[in-house]
Amino acid sequence: MNKITAAITGVGGYVPEDVLTNAMLEKMVDTNDEWIYTRTGIKERRILKDPNKGTSFLAIQAAKDLINKKGIDPKEIDLLILATATPDMPVALTGPYVATQIGATNAFAFDLQAACSSFLFGVSLAAKYIESGRYKKVLLVGADKMSSIIDYTDRATCIIFGDGAGAALFEPNHEGLGVQDELLKSDGIGRNHLYIKAGGSLHPTTAETVAAKEHFVFQDGKTVFKYAVTGMADVAEELIKRNRLTKDDVQWLVPHQANKRIIDATADRMGLPAERVMLNIYKYGNTTSATIILALNDYEKQLKKGDNIVMAAFGGGFTWGALYLKWAYNS
Repeated sequence: MNKITAAITGVGGYVPEDVLTNAMLEKMVDTNDEWIYTRTGIKERRILKDPNKGTSFLAIQAAKDLINKKGIDPKEIDLLILATATPDMPVALTGPYVATQIGATNAFAFDLQAACSSFLFGVSLAAKYIESGRYKKVLLVGADKMSSIIDYTDRATCIIFGDGAGAALFEPNHEGLGVQDELLKSDGIGRNHLYIKAGGSLHPTTAETVAAKEHFVFQDGKTVFKYAVTGMADVAEELIKRNRLTKDDVQWLVPHQANKRIIDATADRMGLPAERVMLNIYKYGNTTSATIILALNDYEKQLKKGDNIVMAAFGGGFTWGALYLKWAYNS
């Protein structure tokens, strides 16, 4: 029997209808379109404005998009992993709710949090479940309602983030396609450079923490940028060398969409031209756990069976890594 590998066999995505452009942000904070675009590559981002809808809504829509495109029965799904930094609420996991709402009644489900690396780490985890031979269909959803934790008077963060979700279905493959290798990293030195100060066990919620705006994302942009540029580029370069791949062997780089300058630096280290780098940051911004899968969903029709793909991400904490897979189907 051939070795089992874990292959992506379908993708789906969802972004809210409401658009927040750079021109709109000019009226909210001291910034302008040129400043934002030249430093981040972002033109607009999508926002889920309905206060009664959370990350689960985004995740459910993305999962349903995949299910409809693939024509699968949700009851066939064995496991649902929800990669997110913005769960609907503490303690009660969002993943099980998403599974129930899409009809995946035979699946067990849980949340995975690794900041902007959540989806990448989730791919690694989904692959292990498939490779075990015990699970046949694993649904990995990356979803974040970042607007729920952003202070729209803070120009350092409000220009970057958007809301969105994507989903990927993993199934066993016996042709040697799917996940091939990974290089995942973390370093607690990042704990104080990108975080939400209050709301956890260290600084529980009080009237004072709310008044001090300590429940919004804080980012030390220069430090995070420095570590992200080095981290993503290093692991991506090391991964392709370890697998004896040349720049001509890699058809696509799928980078976390945090900042175009970080994406360009990673592509340059790999020697890849712009036309082989998936890019949608200009229209979605940084959707955290959803960026990589939304890119795959946007570029799905351009992918060919057997394409060598490298995913790379960097997130708060710090967490980062790169993953190499062979695409398993033609659209």
